[in-house]
Amino acid sequence: MSKKTVKDIDLKGKKVLVRCDFNVPLDENRNITDNTRIVAALPTIKYLLENNCSIILCSHLGRPKGEFKKEFSLEPVAKELSKLLEKQVIMAKDVIGEDAKKKASELKQGEILLLENVRFHREETDNDPEFSKELASMAEVYVNDAFGAAHRAHASTVGVASYLPAVSGFLIEKELKFLGDALNNPQRPFMAILGGAKVSDKIGVIDSLLEKVDTLMIGGGMAYTFFKAQGYNVGVSICEEDKLDLALSLMEKAKNKGVKLMLPVDTRVGKEFKPDTESKTVPWTEIPDEWEGFDIGEKTIEMYSEELRKAKTVVWNGPLGLFEFDQFAKGTNAIAKVLSELTDATTIIGGGDSAAAVRKAGLEDKMTHISTGGGASLEFLEGKKLPGIECLQDK
Repeated sequence: MSKKTVKDIDLKGKKVLVRCDFNVPLDENRNITDNTRIVAALPTIKYLLENNCSIILCSHLGRPKGEFKKEFSLEPVAKELSKLLEKQVIMAKDVIGEDAKKKASELKQGEILLLENVRFHREETDNDPEFSKELASMAEVYVNDAFGAAHRAHASTVGVASYLPAVSGFLIEKELKFLGDALNNPQRPFMAILGGAKVSDKIGVIDSLLEKVDTLMIGGGMAYTFFKAQGYNVGVSICEEDKLDLALSLMEKAKNKGVKLMLPVDTRVGKEFKPDTESKTVPWTEIPDEWEGFDIGEKTIEMYSEELRKAKTVVWNGPLGLFEFDQFAKGTNAIAKVLSELTDATTIIGGGDSAAAVRKAGLEDKMTHISTGGGASLEFLEGKKLPGIECLQDK
């Protein structure tokens, strides 16, 4: 998928609209608690500054559902960006209103304007052509660098590309390179680790990866659906009763494809859903009636670790247990540590909770690539076309 980037187009002195993913977590005082996504946008912004562009940034934050809500304002992002760039970022009071248009028209080369949250308008998520046109009218070129929103066909990710020359920023280029190479041209053995709560969230991904990987390891809540499908008791563990046949058919597909499908051999169970609940490790075939599975057990950690040490390419999407509770984060942390030690392998973390878990373990610097888009990287791994990338110009 060869798309034009900011380096393939003449930008000198142009007014450029950049779609970023500034959907960052905020605390109750509206302080940013993790600025990863803002930092990820800096290489593209700095490149545009070097080319004397006037830069208009836009993004969503949270789910204001089409109305102005102060708690979803991008003001904290403007402050953080100003600090990181050591340069004032002008904040617009609206998106396509009087204030935004006035500030955009007065914007000089080397200046940066941040529009207010695009999702303050319902037309954004509706990909309304009129709204897209108004947004595009402020600039001469469109750059999409919001991989985390590339799977959404919204006005600021797709609509504006109908009215402006559209290329990708460096972040999207990097995401496509790592995820694309892993899927289409992996060094082998190629292994995938899939966690998370539900099989239904990952059916497409499992199905797609079974065509490509040598080993597929399952963890997290969805493992219990596979256990139940084989006729074993799962206590009160999360389990999708309507997906039992599907789990069996995926196991059958793995067998037919010669893919090593690995399921946990033991599991850490708890009495209740709380951090300090009573817990113990049991074999996967012996989960007690009133107990719930919250993590992979020690034998599984050992088995998965041994397998992963042979890998040359690893893609990981979804935590292997309830990593938010320390006593059930052992499996996720142990696997993150093993991946961090694979010095001659490409390790790709597929955004969302798995990225959060790796950061919580302090191992993000030891991974080859951490995707900034949970849902987008999942859909990409599934082989789906992402609208926010499809609309960009081909090389």
